[in-house]
Amino acid sequence: MANDEPAPQGVALVIGAGDATGGAIARRFAREGLVACMVRRSAEKLQPLVEQIEAEGGRAIGFASDARKEEQVVELVEKIEREVGPIEVLVFNIGANVPCSILEETARKYFKIWEMACFGAFLYGREAAKRMVARGRGTILFTGATASLRGSANFAAFSGAKHALRGLAQSMARELGPKNVHVAHVVVDGAIDTEFIRENFPERYATRSDDGILKPEHIADNYWYLHSQPRDAWTHELDLRPWREHW
Repeated sequence: MANDEPAPQGVALVIGAGDATGGAIARRFAREGLVACMVRRSAEKLQPLVEQIEAEGGRAIGFASDARKEEQVVELVEKIEREVGPIEVLVFNIGANVPCSILEETARKYFKIWEMACFGAFLYGREAAKRMVARGRGTILFTGATASLRGSANFAAFSGAKHALRGLAQSMARELGPKNVHVAHVVVDGAIDTEFIRENFPERYATRSDDGILKPEHIADNYWYLHSQPRDAWTHELDLRPWREHW
């Protein structure tokens, strides 16, 4: 880099940047001056979010990639580091919440849910950690769920994957914390203000006016809070739930 060239902007890499939580997280980090690099299997679906972030004065880039494919993950992380900037924060936000009775669950779907919710997190977490450790800084944030803590009926695959994700986060935190890389796991325990909840759970959605469901923007504020924490008081696990939600 020439002396008169500006330093590259830091990147917030958001895996699973959908229309709700992931998109809100990308917007939040972009408002703080990071480049929001957002990933879904379809880059076309990210275009409205890219345009929204740019309209708000931020910088955003959408990428198409399958988090289950190691070669695609490695290639994408290298491309972002080379062409956009250093990844300062990785947010892994893939859900894979697909209920099914254990009597009807298939091996193929069970494995696919684990790939999406846990294996992809390992791949992205490993690749980001390599760069962060080399720089001596960084934040890795994993989105968990109620299923991270307890397995409900008809959620064997999802809860198994989310339990595994939580264990991955704990192990990475213990290894990478001493290297100045903050790893945190966020338990999102409750319904989120999304079209899915509005259409499929109207009674639950009706509590929105009374703060009975989580707003994506408020979830995103907590992700920024985790990234901003001083290292003498890092949080590893943060539970987010509406005041009405039962523990």
